[in-house]
Amino acid sequence: MAEPRVFPLSCVVQDYAWGKLGSDSVVAQLWSRGDPDRQINSEKPYAELWMGSHPKGDALIIDNRITEKTLSQWISAHPECLGSAVREKFQDQLPFLFKVLSVRLALSIQAHPDKTLAKKLHTQFPQHYPDDNHKPEMAIALTPFRGLCGFRPIPEIVAFLRDVPEFRALIGQEAAQNLESVAASSDEAQIRSALQRCFTCMMQSGKKECAEQLNLLVQRVSQQAQSGGDVSPCIGDLLLKLHLQFPGDIGCFAIYFLNVLTLHPGEAMFLGANEPHAYLEGDCVECMACSDNTVRAGLTPKFIDVQTLCEMLTYTAAPASSKLFQPTPIREDPYAMVYNPPVPDFTVIKIEVPPSVSQYKVAGLESASILLLVKGQATISGSQEGLSLHPGSVLFISANECLVLNVGSTEPLLMFRACCLL
Repeated sequence: MAEPRVFPLSCVVQDYAWGKLGSDSVVAQLWSRGDPDRQINSEKPYAELWMGSHPKGDALIIDNRITEKTLSQWISAHPECLGSAVREKFQDQLPFLFKVLSVRLALSIQAHPDKTLAKKLHTQFPQHYPDDNHKPEMAIALTPFRGLCGFRPIPEIVAFLRDVPEFRALIGQEAAQNLESVAASSDEAQIRSALQRCFTCMMQSGKKECAEQLNLLVQRVSQQAQSGGDVSPCIGDLLLKLHLQFPGDIGCFAIYFLNVLTLHPGEAMFLGANEPHAYLEGDCVECMACSDNTVRAGLTPKFIDVQTLCEMLTYTAAPASSKLFQPTPIREDPYAMVYNPPVPDFTVIKIEVPPSVSQYKVAGLESASILLLVKGQATISGSQEGLSLHPGSVLFISANECLVLNVGSTEPLLMFRACCLL
């Protein structure tokens, strides 16, 4: 009997310290409901659910008809499951890593290298950069999700230089005045150069100087807040929150360079190579190239590489609204929207099926895919007859395989499907 080409997965949870604790975490909720024997520890952080074949979180196959134990072993034994175009372009590897994130504490100020830089960093510092792949990524909000994303418009940064003297002191008068003088210029190269100089001056400032200026700013903002004053010109609420989480950290000042973006459920942001960002709070579905390379420079106890980060960034300034990544409808499926970023490694399809629909066909794709059910209940008809799906269920679907779902609940089905549409 041929082995099944669609099968459920048991996926790895990462307990990074920044994750939401216990059942507050959507990751924990999905993980526990995916298997009734799992018990949530209320004091443990449940940060990321990894759905894929990455060595740090290779999914286990839940199907006793299959001899391979992990997804990477299955793909290695059955590379045709990927689809011919994916096999050819990505050398018989699943090119994406699918995740759910639940963020309680801010993640590091970071960026991901392009392929050229990734190979260089991996060769030079393999202990810090574990593979040679790039890591473009996309986050789709499940709950209100806040993050820092890309450089603010230059006039906003100049306003902070004027209104936040502690910020200006860290950067220094010369670099600050240089950015102010070119702010109205149409010379993009000059603007990027001045922005890079300011950001680098701040990130390379001494720990003592940073702590002194941050303490002055926090004290001033705290006093304004206590007296009922307006702290919004300093983004005071966010500053105090980050300082509470990471006292004295230079990353607290990054809010004056980077856009603060809040995604509502279903909204997305795409982060290309060399783009600065930091997730701050909330729950999201995330998809990325299959890599774990991150260059960090603040808001983290992990290894930081300030020089590499300052050298690699694009220094393209744009408003927060420009960071929203819009999905497009799928003509053949009224219940699906596709988030198709400008990289070949991954695409995410969001599927919402109303309870009035009794059956839904999950269309075959020319790529292997991973399907996550977030809300609702369903059973599968056909070759996987009787397999039930509930929140937390994760399916691997080989290329060109389709499914028919019997919708079995009074609430809508909400699913996300990661794939590679070449």
